[in-house]
Amino acid sequence: MTSDGFNVYVCEDKNVLGKERLLEVTRNLAQNPQLTKSRSVRKGEMIPLHRLLFWFIIKNVIPQGQGRNLADPIDMCLTDLLDQGEKINSPTIMISHIGRITNMSKDHDMGYGLLLTSVFEQLGIPL
Repeated sequence: MTSDGFNVYVCEDKNVLGKERLLEVTRNLAQNPQLTKSRSVRKGEMIPLHRLLFWFIIKNVIPQGQGRNLADPIDMCLTDLLDQGEKINSPTIMISHIGRITNMSKDHDMGYGLLLTSVFEQLGIPL
């Protein structure tokens, strides 16, 4: 089971949403219906609920390091899906994210430490 936004993250194609939908998401998260062009949204522009959902995304679903204050189109898409009550396939997104960051040349925090430790312990895999 996947959601409409899952393919956007996996493909990493920021144009998959389409310009109109991306502009709509940007206006919603930035709380600015006057915007004429989509852009990244600062955490400080978001209402508290959107900040909480964005924080959940960058800390638990696709952790990408410390100090992220800007939501890129992928973050905005997932934040919007959660805000709308849409289901997202978290395990598949996480596995895709792990695969992507393990193949990068620069150092990157893996994230998911507590989750993976718990899964490996449940399966009896020694760490």
